[in-house]
Amino acid sequence: MNPSDNPVSASFKNQALLPLMVAVSIALGWILLPFYGTIMWGAIIALLFTPVYRRLLARLKWRRTPAALLTLLLVLLLLILPFALLTAALAREAALVYQHLQSGELNPSLYFQGLFDALPDWLTALLDSFGLVNFAALQRRLIAALAQGSQFLATQAMGIGQITFEFVTSLFITLYLAFFLIRDGDSVARALRHAVPLAPEHKKELISKFTTVIRATVKGNLLVAVIQGALGGIAFWFLGVGGALLWAVLMAFLSLLPAVGAGLVWLPVAIYFFVTGAIWQGVALCAWGVLVIGLIDNLLRPILVGKDTRMPDYVVMITTLGGMVVFGINGFVIGPAIAAMFIAVWDIYVTTRIDPAP
Repeated sequence: MNPSDNPVSASFKNQALLPLMVAVSIALGWILLPFYGTIMWGAIIALLFTPVYRRLLARLKWRRTPAALLTLLLVLLLLILPFALLTAALAREAALVYQHLQSGELNPSLYFQGLFDALPDWLTALLDSFGLVNFAALQRRLIAALAQGSQFLATQAMGIGQITFEFVTSLFITLYLAFFLIRDGDSVARALRHAVPLAPEHKKELISKFTTVIRATVKGNLLVAVIQGALGGIAFWFLGVGGALLWAVLMAFLSLLPAVGAGLVWLPVAIYFFVTGAIWQGVALCAWGVLVIGLIDNLLRPILVGKDTRMPDYVVMITTLGGMVVFGINGFVIGPAIAAMFIAVWDIYVTTRIDPAP
């Protein structure tokens, strides 16, 4: 009898294979950890553009490589090129703001002095009780913080705008991975389905939930962010606020935070208008912020994100905030995705406990 045919020996080998598989999986994850964001966005691009690839595949007589290359060209034209142009413009504006601060051409102390002088007596007394009535010291802190913030923005934006090696490397890996995932995505998905040790119906539910959440989160949040940032930038430009593009990008970034988002930018500016006597500008900005920018968030986000993910708005908001705290900018995707998988897995577990398979 062949020793390899012994059931006990085969069972032992299978038990030994599991920890080995876990060990090599952890090792691979550790190696790829520095590129987790790059890999994630390559997979997201493939997920979002797979329907386009399938349409092109049918038109190109099922030639996979040309269809995938054409899909990647669309990604470059629709996503990468606009992002590069916007980043270059942002780099120039951030650098210009920093130069004006350094040269004294832009003097925030005048704005702070006007704001401080316009404060009502009760608010001045309240600041005095906290030791904040010393305008000179407060001014120095605010100017230093503003200078540091603008220098940071200029440095980071110029780094991307000048096409650094790290940026080029990350972009190349993202597009390279996206190409193969677009072309060979079906075979990769089949391999994953076979590898997951769950019932077929549970696999289908989890995969469907995961892809739906990723698509809804990315498309919905990014669309809302772009619209809110553009609307806020237009308002700032119309009202004569300096650095409108810089503020627009900041509002778009903060719009990834549900509920509060762009209000963290336009509301302080509106308050400044009120206390400095620019009443109509303050009223106009508040009306625009609440009725237009805020309405976009309240109407579009639930439709584009909450409706497809089938998660309550408060769950989406909390997991988005938590994800961004833990994972940075990538967290606005990772947070809701983890929450959706958590809900789906627990739903499967509870269902199988209540109604176990015969």
